[in-house]
Amino acid sequence: MDRQLLSGDEAVALAALRAGIALGTGYPGTPSTEILEAFDVLGGRAQWAPNEKVALEVGLGAAFGGARALVTMKHVGLNVAADPLFTAAYTGVTGALIVVTADDPGMASSQNEQDNRRYAVAAGLPMVEPSDSQEAYDFLFRAIEISERWGIPVLYRMTTRVCHSKSIVTPGPVVSTSRPTPHFEHDINARVMIPANARPAHRRLRAKLAEIAAWGEGDAWNSVAGRAPLNRVEPGGTALGIVTDGVAYLHAAEAAPEASILKIGLVNPLPVERVRAFAAGVARTVVVEEGDPVIADTLLAAGIAVEAKAEMYRFGELDVTRVRRILARDVSPETPPARGKPPELCPACPYHAVYATLKKHDCIAAGDIGCYTLGVLPPYGAMDTCVAMGASIGVGLGLRHVLPEGEARRVVSIIGDSTFVHSGISGLVEMAYNPPPTGHVVIVLDNGTTAMTGQQEHPGTGRTLDHGPTNKLSIEGIAEAIGIPSVTVIDAYAEPEEFERLLLERLAVPELSVIVARRPCILAAADIRRWEQGAAEIRAQIAAQAAVCEPGAGDR
Repeated sequence: MDRQLLSGDEAVALAALRAGIALGTGYPGTPSTEILEAFDVLGGRAQWAPNEKVALEVGLGAAFGGARALVTMKHVGLNVAADPLFTAAYTGVTGALIVVTADDPGMASSQNEQDNRRYAVAAGLPMVEPSDSQEAYDFLFRAIEISERWGIPVLYRMTTRVCHSKSIVTPGPVVSTSRPTPHFEHDINARVMIPANARPAHRRLRAKLAEIAAWGEGDAWNSVAGRAPLNRVEPGGTALGIVTDGVAYLHAAEAAPEASILKIGLVNPLPVERVRAFAAGVARTVVVEEGDPVIADTLLAAGIAVEAKAEMYRFGELDVTRVRRILARDVSPETPPARGKPPELCPACPYHAVYATLKKHDCIAAGDIGCYTLGVLPPYGAMDTCVAMGASIGVGLGLRHVLPEGEARRVVSIIGDSTFVHSGISGLVEMAYNPPPTGHVVIVLDNGTTAMTGQQEHPGTGRTLDHGPTNKLSIEGIAEAIGIPSVTVIDAYAEPEEFERLLLERLAVPELSVIVARRPCILAAADIRRWEQGAAEIRAQIAAQAAVCEPGAGDR
């Protein structure tokens, strides 16, 4: 048997390759990042998009063309992709479209712990949720089955624990990767969502969901081609029944080995009638789920007598101890977790000089998402807001618009290079379009990589997901093209005094300014040099070949 020790992310990548996924696209975000990286290493076609919205739109286009597409993002990334997601539920797909949403209970590396099972309900999309690496592999095939059978995108919910934990995976029979050649068929009524087309599309969507719900009550409980059923009952005693999903199933199985368990893998639509029958066969039914009481609320609304966990267990990850407390109805204070070492900027991070200057001059810093967010911690405490990707520029502008002039002149916006490409450009357009009376200063911390998630590429690096050369977006070029009058590139690490002088100069005048503080991330610098050298060699080879091919070249 081809048994392998894989993380959940690696298992999804392997399944994607064996299922014939034609294109994988996404935006890097812990804990989903490694899916596309592993898919690329395995030989799949993978690419980073500027942000999650674009990634979903690219995947949707591929699925419109009859191909199988995989789109990956972390949970907050689905917020960015929500606009096309909701309408894609109406348009449907011709091929298969699987959208991985990697939730982060406990916020190991996120600004919130939203439960994206609610997105499935709100958007009207089926959602599949594995509990370990084996299911992460098996369930991807089942998700593709649903997507192609009903012509609908499928949300594939994972969590940090499932994404990053390793367990044994025994792949099932290899599915042929030979697929019909992608082909586009005109279907204006289905694909163009003007109101006249969207109204019947909404009805078609609800009809699909009703069919999937009926399938979820029946065939979803059966194994297919050696792969695990999406939903299953593990019989036990009649005193206690547990309804559970995702990684919470593993904790529940260990916490109460004597209980009967109904394990749900198709979390939307829920198999409500199967749960009703299960609950009727046990004396007490408890729903054990991480995050929001999504399953419990649905079952209670359906009139099924289940117990939801206490509110205190809504926060953070579950484990065996917490599940035992839930089952015992224990709401006494929990033992606080051991304090860990707080994260910090690397000692050689190029942005120490930037934060030291902001702190020294008591700037009001509207911050953003990335490793530079660590500037909020001691010794600097030099970041005052951090809301969402790209929010720093808009928030800084809002402060500039309303604060008294003395305070307004101290406001700066801090954003990283990858975040700027992701969603900062529109903020810069807003700055040029509606400039505050005092002007504004945006500092782009350009370290040449998406550092926080593990040094991934983005359009501003000039390298693709596999670090090969491609077109390079110019941050300063965009700022100049938008009409920002003062655009400066500086190495604040090498010239801290000059950076301080420049910042104070720009804060003192009522003008719009962009300062690009550019120096490679210390952790990626050696790799960046190696990749750029390789890119230079490739460009030289192409230029040499082009010269040979020029008309009359042989006469020189």
